[in-house]
Amino acid sequence: MGVFTRFSDIINANINAVLEKAEDPDKIIRLMIQEMEDTLVEIRSAAAKCIADRKETGRHIEYLEREKAEWARRAELAIRRDREDLARAALSEKQAMEDKTASLNEELEVLDSQLDKFNADITQLQSKLDDAKKRQRNIVIRHKTATSQLSARKHIHSDRIDEMLFRFEKAESRIDRVESESEAMAMGRTQSLADQIEGLEDDDRVEAELEELKLKVGENQKESSDE
Repeated sequence: MGVFTRFSDIINANINAVLEKAEDPDKIIRLMIQEMEDTLVEIRSAAAKCIADRKETGRHIEYLEREKAEWARRAELAIRRDREDLARAALSEKQAMEDKTASLNEELEVLDSQLDKFNADITQLQSKLDDAKKRQRNIVIRHKTATSQLSARKHIHSDRIDEMLFRFEKAESRIDRVESESEAMAMGRTQSLADQIEGLEDDDRVEAELEELKLKVGENQKESSDE
């Protein structure tokens, strides 16, 4: 594929449409950027050759202009010396220089037109490349985010997690059942003698602490009234 065919394909390509159809947008845009950069290098290389050709043509035109002036001087000299034959020959050479100069000037116009085209193509392709690079950064970020989200959602909705939750619920159900059986076994049973005595001991401790609290409050009130 020639450089200008690729350039035309790139310029006419709709990046959005290409990326929407791609399974791996990051890879596709990297390939597009590489293709743009390669094409840009080739266009710049062609432009450099065109510039070199233009300089060479310009130098050749300058040489022919000097030669044309020299043949004109020779023709004038021949006329002054009454050598019309030599003057005619010199003027013939001068005319040949003029014809070559005219031809080279036409080539120079073609080269100038080509350089303008190269400049426009390079500007257009560089703009397309800059846009693609900007999109690449956004796409990389979006692709990483989407990949992370997809991975997280796969884990959340995976069969393993569903199975773990099911086992957890079963374990809770078994614990509830054991606790219920224990509570059911205690229902309707009277306290043992030891349990009843232990309850009395607890009551005694509460009563003793209550008396202490009453004495403390009474003393505080007495002190307040004395003051």
